[in-house]
Amino acid sequence: MRLRIDLAYDGTGFSGWATQPGRRTVEGVLSDALTTVLRSPEPVRLTVAGRTDAGVHARGQVAHADVDAVAWRALPGRSDRAPEEAAVTRLRGVLPVDVVVRRVTVAPDGFDARFSALRRRYLYRLADDDARHDPLRRLDTVRVRGRLDAAAMDAAAGGLVGLRDFAAFCKRREGATTVRTLLEYGWRRDADGVLLGTVVADAFCHSMVRALVGGVVPVGEGREDAGFPAAVLTGGVRDPRVRVMPAHGLSLEEVAYPADDELAARAQESRATRTLPDDAAGA
Repeated sequence: MRLRIDLAYDGTGFSGWATQPGRRTVEGVLSDALTTVLRSPEPVRLTVAGRTDAGVHARGQVAHADVDAVAWRALPGRSDRAPEEAAVTRLRGVLPVDVVVRRVTVAPDGFDARFSALRRRYLYRLADDDARHDPLRRLDTVRVRGRLDAAAMDAAAGGLVGLRDFAAFCKRREGATTVRTLLEYGWRRDADGVLLGTVVADAFCHSMVRALVGGVVPVGEGREDAGFPAAVLTGGVRDPRVRVMPAHGLSLEEVAYPADDELAARAQESRATRTLPDDAAGA
């Protein structure tokens, strides 16, 4: 049977999501915990909505795991709790303090944490000279010198929205497409003066969000005009003026899914290789 797992974590002490030999990862820690509470003879394998890099945080991460149904039903033991409640309680007892499982449920038919997702929403926090620096937020907020123009950054970010080939903002992988639909990208200041960048897309390629942030920071600094990120995108290659920003300012805030009866169709659609229509490719 398939379980849906909703979780959050502080990425500071992890080498990213994906299991790596000899390194502490979110996937490794969560797999070990599930294997323990389910008394599984084999490590529980996980599929995640977004494979976050080392240092990146998450408040709204989603994963799924295929587990033995008998072991799932046995989780409450002699108590009258439902397996869903028992799973959260037992995982809380074995997980480290920087990982929190918020909910465990039996996944509906057709659910795939990665491929059924409609969109992912990320938040990036930047503190410039106009911000009131909070030492308690140093692990999730990137400090920059000088003042940034939030309105200019917002205008520049808006020019990237749409179905595009984001090769200039991605680390390429052999055989993988860099075509994505950027649904929303904008910047604003919160009450403390911290700049908040919201980035929403159907999916992201490796380092894309941090490069998108790096694409608008020169605009905020006044070194480039508002058309700079769009020009980089059109160029189709990595630009040395675009810095991949530090990981700790980034958090995966939400993963959204369609209605249950549309999950399987969405997963099939997501697995198809994305390409640009002819009119967009020539734009």
